[in-house]
Amino acid sequence: MSFSKLGLSEELVRAVTEHGYTKPTPIQTQAIPAVLAGGDLLAGAQTGTGKTAGFVLPLLQRLKLSAVAADPEAPKHFRAPVRALILTPTRELAAQVEESVRTYGKYQKLTSMVIFGGVGINPQISHLKRGVDILVATPGRLLDLHQQRAVDLAHVEILVLDEADRMLDMGFIKDIRRILSLLPKKRQNLLFSATFSDEIKALADGLLNSPAMIEVARRNSTVEITTQKVHPVDRDKKRALLTHLIKTQNWRQVLVFTRTKHGANRLAEQLNDDGITALAIHGNKSQPARTRALAEFKTGDLQVLVATDIAARGIDIDQLPHVVNYDLPNVPEDYVHRIGRTGRAGANGEAVSLVCVDENQYLKDIERLIKREISREVIAGFVPDPNARPEPIQLRSQGHQGRNTGQRNAGARGAAAGQKPKGGGQQQAKAKTAGAQTAKPKAGGAPKGRGAGGNTFATKPPAMHRFGGRGR
Repeated sequence: MSFSKLGLSEELVRAVTEHGYTKPTPIQTQAIPAVLAGGDLLAGAQTGTGKTAGFVLPLLQRLKLSAVAADPEAPKHFRAPVRALILTPTRELAAQVEESVRTYGKYQKLTSMVIFGGVGINPQISHLKRGVDILVATPGRLLDLHQQRAVDLAHVEILVLDEADRMLDMGFIKDIRRILSLLPKKRQNLLFSATFSDEIKALADGLLNSPAMIEVARRNSTVEITTQKVHPVDRDKKRALLTHLIKTQNWRQVLVFTRTKHGANRLAEQLNDDGITALAIHGNKSQPARTRALAEFKTGDLQVLVATDIAARGIDIDQLPHVVNYDLPNVPEDYVHRIGRTGRAGANGEAVSLVCVDENQYLKDIERLIKREISREVIAGFVPDPNARPEPIQLRSQGHQGRNTGQRNAGARGAAAGQKPKGGGQQQAKAKTAGAQTAKPKAGGAPKGRGAGGNTFATKPPAMHRFGGRGR
């Protein structure tokens, strides 16, 4: 199968070929004809399957065809309306998708831009006034611009929700519904998700009209060509073991995952002290710093990129050889997302997890999810203490660090259950508990408000939870 046989125009096939792709992936083989047919689509595809090209290529072709058929006498708007809207959960993914739009659309006259928070809004307003055919956006900044009447969404022909599962995890559902209310009812809707949870099915039922359904990977399946390995190690020797592996095995491009932002910062500093070039990216880093770190990592100028789960969304690097779980994720599904960043484009990849005694339960949960046991290998000089006892990890049920609302509320929930909160002091816990107790649930059920890992809150989530969602 070739791209030309999927019904794509010669100019699109030429752009794809020049980018180094000659054979479509399974998701592209199924999605491109479905999108070209003009109907709605519900697609299950994990990171690294080529899903971006699966919707960008047919989207470009449909917009060109509809532009040819447009009435030349139609009145011109003060702002040329947005014709295609692509929503993504994170800034990095938005930038990556818009880069693909420009790459594949290089021989077409369609215009595109990306908007997200963390950067100045005025240049974005100016650019929008000049007119944009394809807009790639994070929901929060898009709503900010609409509130300032800087973007026209009344003429959107195609809507794409990319990584919809992650958008729901990040508390985006209210923003998505607000955006949907701003769009014309007659449009083509494309929804891409790594998993088909009940929440995703509910969203699809309300959004899609008799959609074609595509699923190219089993739910929560791992990338088969990725070699998975666990190195048992004491918690205080993890950093030394990571340095040892990088140096002795001559790893040149390593993506390392930590559970917390503070942990990412500390590890990057320690690796630099060990003579290994490393930078951290997470939600507290400025957008220019995140963009610079990602660019240096992609070009190979940066040896190690240390990231939290949410900040790593959008990292799309062909043939990334090594992913390291410095901390195992609290949510087993996030392990699948992490290791899916290696072993792409037919290349072999390696996913290494440094596991201390505290994380044994996390490891069991992951192995239960992927339905296989991951091989263990103890490294000489880093044999774990057989008498080591696990330290209690308070937030095991709260989801990973990126879902920080759940972590902020953990102290209140623990205090309410009669547990002594860690690090916060009883006075602070009492204040949080009091806030939770005074909020009255709505009649007929529990109070609403989605937080980390699907938990519900009696109180309104803190404003900082909106950072990940609105990209500010």
